[in-house]
Amino acid sequence: MMNNYKMILVAIDGSRQSEKAFMEGVQLAAANDATLVIAWIINEDELAHSAFAYSKILKEEKENVEKEMLKKLHDAEQAGVHKTSSVIEIGDPKEYLAKIIPESQNIDLIIMGPTGKGAIQRALVGSTTSFVVNNTNCSVLVVR
Repeated sequence: MMNNYKMILVAIDGSRQSEKAFMEGVQLAAANDATLVIAWIINEDELAHSAFAYSKILKEEKENVEKEMLKKLHDAEQAGVHKTSSVIEIGDPKEYLAKIIPESQNIDLIIMGPTGKGAIQRALVGSTTSFVVNNTNCSVLVVR
């Protein structure tokens, strides 16, 4: 693997696979003195199909994600990553991870797991990872 990555995006969603991707992203960012951008995109479609009040679920999910993100930023800094930032958005993970974030932040490597938490949604609309691999303009590392 080339050692010239300077802007690394790692996608997390609370799944075991995204935790592995996060750890790989931390190691690569530390080794390359790269900026690590940690992104958690709350899939609005999955929340919209819930029987509970949408706004209540969205608020609770966002609070949980914000707490988890603070832990991830701390963990990355403790592991030697000097430049970190986070992105928490509500919307379509495919578009954010493949296009919006990479283009706006000049990402040169995306790291993600092969699957995430949304098994039902993945079966209905296809894999986010597959979409990112086929629709982004930078390198993608899929961590198993």
